[in-house]
Amino acid sequence: MNSLLLALCLASAAPVVNTGVAESWPTFRGPERTGVSPDTGLLQAWPEGGPPLVWKAKGAGRGYASLAIAGGRILTLGDGISTAPEGDASEYLTAYDVKTGKQLWKLKTGEPWTSGSPTWQSSRSTPTIDGDLSYAVTPFGDLICCETATGKEVWKKSLKDDFSGKKADGWGYSESVLIDGDRLICTPGGDKNTMVALDKRTGKTIWTTSRAEDRGAAHASIVISSVGGTKVYVQTTGSGPMGVRADDGKLLWTYDIEKTTAIAPTPIIRGDLVFFAAGYKRGGALLKQVPAGKGEVKVEEIYPLNKDLANKHGGIVLVGDYLYGDSDDQGIPFCADLMTGEIKWKERASGRGSAAFTAADGCLYVHFADNTMSLIKADPKEMQEVGTFKVTEDTDRPGWMHPLVVDGKLYVREQDEIFCYDVRAKK
Repeated sequence: MNSLLLALCLASAAPVVNTGVAESWPTFRGPERTGVSPDTGLLQAWPEGGPPLVWKAKGAGRGYASLAIAGGRILTLGDGISTAPEGDASEYLTAYDVKTGKQLWKLKTGEPWTSGSPTWQSSRSTPTIDGDLSYAVTPFGDLICCETATGKEVWKKSLKDDFSGKKADGWGYSESVLIDGDRLICTPGGDKNTMVALDKRTGKTIWTTSRAEDRGAAHASIVISSVGGTKVYVQTTGSGPMGVRADDGKLLWTYDIEKTTAIAPTPIIRGDLVFFAAGYKRGGALLKQVPAGKGEVKVEEIYPLNKDLANKHGGIVLVGDYLYGDSDDQGIPFCADLMTGEIKWKERASGRGSAAFTAADGCLYVHFADNTMSLIKADPKEMQEVGTFKVTEDTDRPGWMHPLVVDGKLYVREQDEIFCYDVRAKK
């Protein structure tokens, strides 16, 4: 690490009291899709039993969507919600007051996803909030735009019917759409309209990208990078990662991998670097984007897929120069050097089953499938668990939803219930 980068990392790690004004996590993994919160002044250890519960809300339904928070509202997606009329198992997009957890509105989005094993049924896409409009993708591939304030539907598209989209696996669409300026970018998948850009207010098509022989959409969401002055949308489909020029949708590069069962983790961007991972013992790899003429970008391999970095669906976060995530879905957190892929530690914590990660103020917030939350130091030297508690015992499905930290609060969804905890350090 050069001296300037080291100084910046140390400065960002310095303790700062959170002003308590920001409250924005408008899409999956946050505004920059890093899974890392800018919050500081947080508890560096939890008391026995966990941090104080601020409120608990019902009505989120079944499924694995995380939460989007912006403008005083929380949005999520689920079916069979407890606040629906009796006997109504439909899927709903629901909204809550961020201060009280009160449900503000619900919008019926369609039938429940009941394909396959009960464990993988129901909703899985986190909504995206963009000012007065919000967006959700159902497992069937229906893209819905609605008013954030009321839940009133504004427009609707079908990723399958309107764009000949397809999934690379049988588990339904999971992507959280990207809003970039006046455009909505998403991934229908397949070789005809692999990625598309739409007018976010009307749904009108602006451009489409074709990737030859693409296997179909994965479960990742698009991230933005900049390479030599060219804005690049980076996404991973069932065929592997790809880079698309933001201006016109031109496919700039691909990094094809062998077919695997499914790919879920969202890529991580640092400057011109792209880290991506896949589960089912496939691994993680690091690529470098390189300018290749005016508006052109190519990709070079720094290291190929490393099985030690495999991650199924809990996600990986980059804190400093180190990657932190679950070892596939074993519930065994790991720390690895970004630039080399070398494992620094790999140890069990208190929870069991697949672990979903977010990070804030030098700590990892880890949500295990058995509904255990753990606080672990983001320290490459050793695994230090400095707090743990059980969110709930009252669920018949695994806790795969990604947690988030916004404005000094930890939010965890466990199927129909949403829990809000105060994790601010007391003065």
